[in-house]
Amino acid sequence: MDLRNTLNLPDPAFTIPMKADLPKLEPSILAKWDEGQIYHSIQKTRKDAPVFVVHDGPPYTNSPVHIGTALNKILKDFAVKTRSMMGYRVPYVPGFDNHGLPIEQAVMKKFSEQKVSPSVVELRKACREHAAVYIKVQTDQFKRLGVFGLWEKPYETMNFRFEAEIIRVFKRMAEGGYVYKGLRPTLWSPTSRTALADTEIVYKDHVSKAIYVRFPLMDDPNKLFDQYEHFYTIIWTTTPWTIPANLAVAFHPLFEYAVVAVGSNHYLVLEALVPKLGELLGWDDYEVVEKLDGINLEHVTFRHPIYDRKSIAVMAEYVTTEDGTGVVHTAPSHGRDDFYTGQKYGLPVPNTVDERGILTAETGEFEGISYKDCDTVVVDRLRELGMLLLVSDYSHSYPYAERDEKPVIFRATEQWFVAIDHDNLRTRMMEAIPDVQWFPPQGQNRIEAMVSGRPDWCISRQRPWGVGIPVFYGAKTRTPVLDPVAIESVAKLVEQEGSDAWFERDAAEILPVGYVHPETGETEFVKETDVLDVWFDSGSTSLCVLEGNVEPEWKEHWPADLYFEGSDQHRGWFNSSLVIGMATRGEAPYKQVATHGWVLDEKGMKLSKRLGNSVDPVEASDKYGADVIRQWVASVDYANDVRISDNLLKQFGDNYRTIRNTLRFLLGNLSGFNLHDQVPLLALDEWIMEQVDLLVTDCWEGYGKYDFGFVINAIHNFCAKELSKQYLDSIKDRMYCEAAQSPLRKSGQIACHYALTRIVKLVAPILAFTAEETWQKLGGEGSVHEQTFDAPSEERLQDIEGSELQNRFATVWGVREDAFSAFEQWKGTDGIKDSQDVIVTIVEAPGTLSILRTFEIEELAILFKMSWVELQEGEPAVSFQKSPYMKCERSRIRRPDVEMVGDIPLTKRDRAAVGL
Repeated sequence: MDLRNTLNLPDPAFTIPMKADLPKLEPSILAKWDEGQIYHSIQKTRKDAPVFVVHDGPPYTNSPVHIGTALNKILKDFAVKTRSMMGYRVPYVPGFDNHGLPIEQAVMKKFSEQKVSPSVVELRKACREHAAVYIKVQTDQFKRLGVFGLWEKPYETMNFRFEAEIIRVFKRMAEGGYVYKGLRPTLWSPTSRTALADTEIVYKDHVSKAIYVRFPLMDDPNKLFDQYEHFYTIIWTTTPWTIPANLAVAFHPLFEYAVVAVGSNHYLVLEALVPKLGELLGWDDYEVVEKLDGINLEHVTFRHPIYDRKSIAVMAEYVTTEDGTGVVHTAPSHGRDDFYTGQKYGLPVPNTVDERGILTAETGEFEGISYKDCDTVVVDRLRELGMLLLVSDYSHSYPYAERDEKPVIFRATEQWFVAIDHDNLRTRMMEAIPDVQWFPPQGQNRIEAMVSGRPDWCISRQRPWGVGIPVFYGAKTRTPVLDPVAIESVAKLVEQEGSDAWFERDAAEILPVGYVHPETGETEFVKETDVLDVWFDSGSTSLCVLEGNVEPEWKEHWPADLYFEGSDQHRGWFNSSLVIGMATRGEAPYKQVATHGWVLDEKGMKLSKRLGNSVDPVEASDKYGADVIRQWVASVDYANDVRISDNLLKQFGDNYRTIRNTLRFLLGNLSGFNLHDQVPLLALDEWIMEQVDLLVTDCWEGYGKYDFGFVINAIHNFCAKELSKQYLDSIKDRMYCEAAQSPLRKSGQIACHYALTRIVKLVAPILAFTAEETWQKLGGEGSVHEQTFDAPSEERLQDIEGSELQNRFATVWGVREDAFSAFEQWKGTDGIKDSQDVIVTIVEAPGTLSILRTFEIEELAILFKMSWVELQEGEPAVSFQKSPYMKCERSRIRRPDVEMVGDIPLTKRDRAAVGL
């Protein structure tokens, strides 16, 4: 008799294969999803369900997807899929950000390589074509990663209708009085030749030339210093290039200043800094000859250290005692504090540096010099004139443009702004922030810090590729028109012809016939040449998408339930969206905000093609499988910076295989299973079903908090311990060796089916392809992604928590683990290595013993994988002896009831199973 053929071994054709071969499997599943329009099918399934909107922060369409973008999109996909399986309808409209410098730079590089200088119209056309190419590229890449969404109709900020709606958002802001044009010092990129907002700035370590410069006394209206010859004040600055723009020196009105005699010279500096200055400047022998409060110094006049002009003493409370001299060099053209102080004292704002960072004719002898070269040229001139006291390298944090990673400067120019304090906007934003749920919670602190300290938002850019600022000016007076009628005329044009039309049409072709300037009465107009900051584009997307202004089918509800982006968006998209949402609708555009960190290599270094440590998400998917990438995303602590490398992906591949093999084993036990079979359940099967319900509850809670790491670890650990190590290990004998229709085997099949259907649903949002593969093998209805989690009722959970059944198995598993550990140490005695060759004697205290005795001895033998179990009362101990029983030829276990049938030893159970 071939006993192997009498066993119920798993049918490889029925279950999923051990080798996943995800790179080949996943494209075939993607093809079926596309054919079946999986996203639309899910929406139909949930058509009457409550809505949960994840609003997509749009990636730039300037290049293929990188691993950071993949991390972001997969996290959002987790949120979409989990909320869908919680029973919500989750409409997800993917977005693409098409305007701005990254795309323009990519296109200009191509023109440069061809040695072509494009016109604005040619450049804009090329930018539009470039963005369209990468919309398709990124769409295919996101789909390859298993991301669901309305991919055939995403939102694109360069879509004509979308551009028109961005203009209408500008109109709404202007109608609310938030938009104005003003001369202000803004962060300026000399390399990109445009103003930047604070949100586009990062701070890096930087070495500047720090100089101490003396300013001679010129006029002393209050006769404070008549008695002193050779009288100076001293400033300290790390921007020598701004010295030609100096118009004032600032003192703190409440600080005490000292007149310090150094030889025949006298210096006016902060009294508290005199010792430090003496050491730095080499004052071997000095004396403080007078002290006076800063308020007394107002309107004292010093002479500029280079030019024959005044530098007046002004009062400013931003003067500190930490660095420098307590006297602040003030150039209204090149600093925010300087500018507002200059406005207070009626100082001019000269144009001393042009858009390229080159000093202008207003700087006289320095005309044509780059601001960078001033570290040498201006410093040398100060030294030549005897005004330089000290120059040294100074390491500090300095603003850089985030996009091109080049240093920026402060430069006063006329720009368009959103007034952050108009109509108490800042206050209302601060009041709205605590009503939003932040993941992690410290995100609230970050956004509050950004909003509380931010200046007015500079929304104009001196670039060609973007949505033109829809403002006309009177041709003679240059008075701007913020009339809603005029702005709407632009929106209607753009809706029909796209934003290129703003640059191609004359003002008279755009405005209504006979239009008259509402303020000046002019009838001839010129157009604004600047474009809107791309953060204005993206900040407008909630209005364009959630209000349904671009596509009616997008309209769901305001605000979005979730924004999920990188933590840098506290100063970016979260911020600009909040400004626009509060200004136009009076509330935040989001109910919840979740954030993630940056992706680094396994050593914590920034990813870089130059360093060769970058990971291409699509290449990695084609090598390991997208589900392994998704497992990595779920497993890392995404709230902080995360690490990736080939080695790390291999490790996550091992974790993936643990889950896959458990699903495979569960499915393998279900060959021949009939869902309608009803048999009494064994206690072990009831126990695992209750454990599964507890797992579902924990994972539901984890998913609700976007704690995907908790969920995937809980599932992985459950598969490794409760299922593989405990339950599945204990039912192998029953599932393989009982008769196919045995009630004992059917009880196990019911439990395996219960566990498999729930776990495959639980893991579906993360391991999207493997769950689908398993669900189809299981014969599930439709797609697994159309299903909902099987959440146990509160009554069921109350029955499970602390139940007698759970207590019994908690005890038996604990004793079993002790027995296994003891056997590992005993193994090898008398040459015995198989636990089925021994009888284990368990000595336990009365309480534990009474619980063990609720199990049949043969049941304990199965759970302990031993030939037999003997129980005794006493001091806890475990001992082993060689089993005297014969080994069953069919099931390979030793039992008292093994008997010879002919020349074959079989247990009573096995004899019945084979009909003997």
